[in-house]
Amino acid sequence: MNLKRNKENAIAFYKTAYLGQPKLAIEKYVGNEYIQHNPDVANGKQGFIDYFERMKTEYPEKSIEFVRCISEGDLEALHTHQIWPGNDQYITMDFFRFDTNGKICEHWDAIQQIPKKSKNPNTMYKYSN
Repeated sequence: MNLKRNKENAIAFYKTAYLGQPKLAIEKYVGNEYIQHNPDVANGKQGFIDYFERMKTEYPEKSIEFVRCISEGDLEALHTHQIWPGNDQYITMDFFRFDTNGKICEHWDAIQQIPKKSKNPNTMYKYSN
């Protein structure tokens, strides 16, 4: 496995789709199949495209920061900080599995909204000092 390539491709794939070009993301970074585990997104390549096309139309002002990427074997884990309209902020954990050709073939995620108040001073996405 080429961990550096997979890391770069996972970030590029997510950023390309998130910022409004899901079809290009699929064409460049996905292999023969795309297995989706997010229950809000239909399985397969077209389900992914449809979801992110809708997000582009409904939420054009969203932004994303890639906080960290963790690689192990054929898996990449991305930890992101997303800001949506109205200053709604989310933390996501996305996991991608790569095929033997270095293309994404499977995806899992978990999303949590950042609360307005916290019982501790630590952020949900940065290291504490």
